[in-house]
Amino acid sequence: MNVQNVIAGVVQVAGGVLGGPAIMGLIQHLKARMQGRRGPSILQPYRELARLWGKSGVMPEPHTVVYAVAPAVSAGGTLMALALLPVAGRAPDWGLGHDALVLVGLLALGRFAVTLAAWDTGGAFSLMSAARELMFSVFVEGLLLLVLLLLALPLQSTDLISMSHAASLSWVWLRPAHWAAALAFCLVILAETGRQPVDNPDTHLELTMVHEGPLLEYAGRDLAYLQWAAAARHWIVLVLACQLVIPHPGPFAAQLAVLAGGLIALSVALALCETVQAKMRVLRVPQLLGLGCALCLLGLASWFGGGGG
Repeated sequence: MNVQNVIAGVVQVAGGVLGGPAIMGLIQHLKARMQGRRGPSILQPYRELARLWGKSGVMPEPHTVVYAVAPAVSAGGTLMALALLPVAGRAPDWGLGHDALVLVGLLALGRFAVTLAAWDTGGAFSLMSAARELMFSVFVEGLLLLVLLLLALPLQSTDLISMSHAASLSWVWLRPAHWAAALAFCLVILAETGRQPVDNPDTHLELTMVHEGPLLEYAGRDLAYLQWAAAARHWIVLVLACQLVIPHPGPFAAQLAVLAGGLIALSVALALCETVQAKMRVLRVPQLLGLGCALCLLGLASWFGGGGG
């Protein structure tokens, strides 16, 4: 393993473990500034996790082993997903490979575990939110698969490292399929991170919750695991966007700089989107994600119709 792969591995895992909360804190801080408020510190998510880690858990009744293991499954699946991510076009071999479809499966595993835990306890608000989460996931995961399919076409591979290299090919940016994938990926980011207009991460109203609703029955370290997994999901999705959509040619150091700049730029874009766009009605979210699917299908048609070669 060369030095560049070692550095990529450190950024890959440490960035996900520590960088995910930083991204959430940056978005919240920027959004407050854009709205004329002082807002929380960028370090606030770390304080929240530290506070929860020091508290004991509370088990609702009734519950089964499904509720008990859901936080570990969610956090473990997210940690495995971090090991698949390419960083600056490189990634060490952790024994999991780097297949994009495996990454989609691991993200779905975390969502499924939390949703199943909500059904296990049978809480009214958590069940309602879990039902919404499942409805959204049908469209989000389908849209993500279509986006990854478009991004895998240039080099005919679903290997994330190959797909990362394809984003730096100059001719790829001349194809409508890549632009369609880039625009659809924007919708994936909003949905996977639970940001407006898909969901409101700042809401405290149970009737409007989606991603936060299934967590209502958790406390203490279990809740810390789940909140960390949600923060790490921000890192995973934004790094994917930087690596598979944004061009990053040049030496390894330059690619790391592009990654850092891309993460900051996307965080600013998410904060701006939440500032200017209100949360949409629940039944309109599938329509928005369906629009992204239609865009991907048009991209596929342009590729196989002669626009890809």
